[in-house]
Amino acid sequence: MPLWLFDGALQVCSPRCFRSEPKGLFCRILLMRGMAVCESGDVQPDDVRIIRALQIAPRASFASIANALGLTEGSVNRRYRRLRADGVVRVAGMVNPGALGQSRWLVRLRCRPGSVSAIADALAKRDDVNWVALSAAGCEITCATQSRTREQREDLLGQRLPRTAAVLDINAFAMLRQFMGGRGHYWAALQGTLSPEQEAMLGSEGAPFTEAPVVTRDPVRLTAEDEKILGSLAADGRASLVDLAAAADSTPGRVSRRLHALIERRVVHIDVEIAAAALGYHARANLWLRVHPSAVKNVGRTLAQEPEIAFAAAVSGPYNIHAVAHCRDLDELFEFTTDRIGSLAGLQSMEVSPVLQHVKQAGTLLSGDRLVETPRTRA
Repeated sequence: MPLWLFDGALQVCSPRCFRSEPKGLFCRILLMRGMAVCESGDVQPDDVRIIRALQIAPRASFASIANALGLTEGSVNRRYRRLRADGVVRVAGMVNPGALGQSRWLVRLRCRPGSVSAIADALAKRDDVNWVALSAAGCEITCATQSRTREQREDLLGQRLPRTAAVLDINAFAMLRQFMGGRGHYWAALQGTLSPEQEAMLGSEGAPFTEAPVVTRDPVRLTAEDEKILGSLAADGRASLVDLAAAADSTPGRVSRRLHALIERRVVHIDVEIAAAALGYHARANLWLRVHPSAVKNVGRTLAQEPEIAFAAAVSGPYNIHAVAHCRDLDELFEFTTDRIGSLAGLQSMEVSPVLQHVKQAGTLLSGDRLVETPRTRA
């Protein structure tokens, strides 16, 4: 397949990390008197507490996090930088095209054998594709588009993909309502890692993600200054106001006010991406649910409360709910889908499609099972 067709520029996950012993190579975590204890490996208990603190307040200073967790500022700084360098965690600003008036789509591609990796890699290089995974014995690609303009979306879905000879079939589904995603990643799974008092010290104000229409009726128009701020946050969601101001040719005070407005309008959220395998979770799957129309909202909201679910949305097409699940292994995936998902009222049928390789999640590329920071390029 000619890669020039795609020249140019998720979930993470939310497993039940502290309720059993993961068998992964990197970390074994136990629940002991309400505290997560890591027996050995790269990810230590204080690392997990720092990750949880970042979920609550992703732009909090190291000093604030240290104060809440009872650690030293230097320790928090070193641990965070090691986790980031090791590809375990990444904090980045994610733009929501729905706030700009653009729809979001999920796409399933059936490809010729031998061509999948090249197509997936080409898609992953696009900044308007924020999630790419391989499944179905290596013959299927599932991806999510984040096109900022209608022209960008139509170019990808209406022109480039259909003209690619190696693509045998394309199914695109419009996202109708998102129940779980964004800053909701891992939230339920890490709940209880910190005490309510510690979370309050960090400024926790309840759930980080609330159900909302995918496309706003009052779209935001971005300025050149906004674009520069968002570009800097995409590279580092913890970039200081001084750095953001320098990138936007502005002042820290003005940037602070503008960033607050962009977050309030859901134009951007500061996401904490986590490499699931680093916590011992190696079984990921796309779940395609066919639910009675009257039960779609209830099923979607129920899925959003499950620690294994990293993403859930109502979509168009024969399957009206799509979700992404992360479990320790295939046996746990089987138990989860049969016992807890299979018993949901209104469920008519379900397709469980295990992910063979996760290529990109929430705008971050993966190499093996670790996150990779790469320059962003536009299509």
